[in-house]
Amino acid sequence: MMNKNILALSVLAIISANANAGDTSFKFGGYVKTDVMFSDYSNGAPESGHISRQFYVPGTIYGNADNGNQVVDFQARESRFNFSSISDINGHQLKGFIELDFMTHADGNERVSNSYSPRIRHALVSFDNWLVGQTWTTFQNPAALPENLDFVGAAEGTPFVRQTQVRYTNGGFQFAIENPETTLTDNIDAGAGRITSGSGMVPDFIARYNINTEGGAKYTVAGLIRQLNIDNADYDAQEMAYGVSMTGMIPVGDDDLKFSATAGSGLGRYMALNYANAGVINGEGDIETIDSFGGFVSYRHWWSDKWRSSLTFSGFKADNNESLTGGLVNKESYSGYINLLYSPIKPITLGMEYMYAENTKQNNDSAELNRVMFSFKYTL
Repeated sequence: MMNKNILALSVLAIISANANAGDTSFKFGGYVKTDVMFSDYSNGAPESGHISRQFYVPGTIYGNADNGNQVVDFQARESRFNFSSISDINGHQLKGFIELDFMTHADGNERVSNSYSPRIRHALVSFDNWLVGQTWTTFQNPAALPENLDFVGAAEGTPFVRQTQVRYTNGGFQFAIENPETTLTDNIDAGAGRITSGSGMVPDFIARYNINTEGGAKYTVAGLIRQLNIDNADYDAQEMAYGVSMTGMIPVGDDDLKFSATAGSGLGRYMALNYANAGVINGEGDIETIDSFGGFVSYRHWWSDKWRSSLTFSGFKADNNESLTGGLVNKESYSGYINLLYSPIKPITLGMEYMYAENTKQNNDSAELNRVMFSFKYTL
């Protein structure tokens, strides 16, 4: 044990000694966040540890009536840790970044230790205009997300994907090829279940343009083209899909307004945490894309330099072909949030938030979630 401690201290000493060695600097970051969530599920709560008990995921709030409707969850799983380096090499800038947190896993339990495995959020390297690695899809603008206590917030209304990619940036323009993955609904005659396919040789292509105005407003416009592909024992089909997205962050005095609007055919997993699939298999074994639209608007008001609130509305709708998908697939989802946040000093934020969500399936069966959330966050 002593040798391990000495080794650990030696490594930390080396890192500290070299934290600004030469033209390279290192930085540790992240935060510690604790959440307490009181949830009321209209159709019964999901099992303990289910992803819907960690944060709001549209389409997962149907639960189990045998579990009762009202539950409370304590967690520190959103806490995260990151490490970055920046080097100046002959006038070129080289950056590395890796970040971990503990969300989404079902490998722990709440009986004794509440132990959960870390997962990779980001792992990337950039060199001047080029970026290689896993990070937010270029189709998404994470800076436009509202300031909510829920892990995602406005989940229906925003593209939300992290994946491996190669991206080139030049001024306001960004171009990327990204990891392809297809989610489809089998036709109703075959059970209408979800099929996830990694078949195909064509990456997803994304282009984006970032606009910064003199008044401080920021906008993005992004376009996505991809090939849906399935090649298994039952089906061999391909179909093109596309999407467009626009986001904005507009100063309103000391306040700000954020919005997002996204539409397309075959968006699937890119929107609303894969609330709807990209397409459905028809009777001939071909892919028919599913049209969808989603968006949100969020207004943040500063009561003082320490107190602030956000009011957010979010929604998503999929245009399913019910004759192929059946009535049990997700059709539309809406949610609203209001919160009050307090930062007595800059690194600390305490807050409370009320959220209401409603999900409706194609057959018009619906479920509701009411949640009150309290959070404490310390930014490293």
